[in-house]
Amino acid sequence: MSARVQVDDPPPPIRDLVDERAAELQRPFSGVTTDGVVRTGLRSLGGPSVSTRPILDATLSFLEALTPEQRTRCSWPMDAAEWRMWINVHMNHFRHGLLLEDLAPPVRQLALGILRATLSARGYHQARSIMRLNELLAELTGDHEAFGEWPYFLSIFGTPSGDEPWGWQIDGHHLCVNTVVFDGRIVMTPAFMGAEPRRVAHGALAGTSLFDPEEQLGLDLIRSFDSAKRNRATIYPSIHPDDIPTHLQNLFDGRMQAGAFHDNLIAPYQGVAGLDLSDAQRRLLLDLVGTYVGWAGDEHAAAKLSEVASHLDETWFSWYGGTSDDSPFYYRVHSPVVLVEFDHHPGVVFDNDAPSRLHVHTVVRTPHGGDYGADLLAQHHKRFDHRHGDHRASR
Repeated sequence: MSARVQVDDPPPPIRDLVDERAAELQRPFSGVTTDGVVRTGLRSLGGPSVSTRPILDATLSFLEALTPEQRTRCSWPMDAAEWRMWINVHMNHFRHGLLLEDLAPPVRQLALGILRATLSARGYHQARSIMRLNELLAELTGDHEAFGEWPYFLSIFGTPSGDEPWGWQIDGHHLCVNTVVFDGRIVMTPAFMGAEPRRVAHGALAGTSLFDPEEQLGLDLIRSFDSAKRNRATIYPSIHPDDIPTHLQNLFDGRMQAGAFHDNLIAPYQGVAGLDLSDAQRRLLLDLVGTYVGWAGDEHAAAKLSEVASHLDETWFSWYGGTSDDSPFYYRVHSPVVLVEFDHHPGVVFDNDAPSRLHVHTVVRTPHGGDYGADLLAQHHKRFDHRHGDHRASR
């Protein structure tokens, strides 16, 4: 097993954060809620069915190329706790699965084929750019143990087939995607993507610029508000460390509440609801969510966006920070069926102590038990009996 999996005893501040995350695993999964009570009836197995065959074929091709030992290392039961053990920091805590860095280049390309088959063209480009930027960090720091293009861990959950639910996960610095596949649909949350730096002007990656629509549409929406509505949406007018509470300056998460291990987050709605927006602002709000939903393949994204649109009246938008052309900021979009967070962070590799637009974190969740496909999987298992290895309706 690669040495990257091993982590030396971290210093106390990091150890405390890691211990805090590990303690979350002792709590049964219930999902993100506004008040600790899970709403039911929000999502069902009905609706449009989209072919998942390309994802299955890509995964089977990858698995067939592995040695038995490699296949064992990347394979987990469908109900494994490892689903919940993703983490976006560059330190290798909680890592599991098969390290892409350990694979021969042709097999590594087959692993990337799973991402390519699941994500949209833009989503795949963003994911690969994040990995390449991680290599840039290795070159800039000389730390090839902490950073690099390939220190990402791939896990396969369940038995990939056209009959039973299964899934895959990629986990590493700034890129953590969980995807459950079943019944002609995918659930691709929790999904975390980030970058430092997010823009590059020179060198091999010149022209790279990530999270532009996610950033700009958030700005477009808050700038569209009149002063009264903007005041209601703005929770804090600045995210400078001197201007914001310490609990919103978490070393791992910054202002983000729904990051790694926060599967049972209780986050009340805040800001302004879609019900109170103009038609043009509602379109902007839906377009904003669409940039995140659009990380998935086009047909899957369309199905999810339709679900989001059906709850637009109770979709809340809140803002921390300024709205000038260079102000760092955080925003949250929160509804019964989606939670999105965007956050500008201080430097980790670079030396800016205050948040800047150079470093971005984003996360997407499905509230009320929807992460990891849990709510729909429960419905699926009530309908189908897999105890005999088949897909017969339960009686």
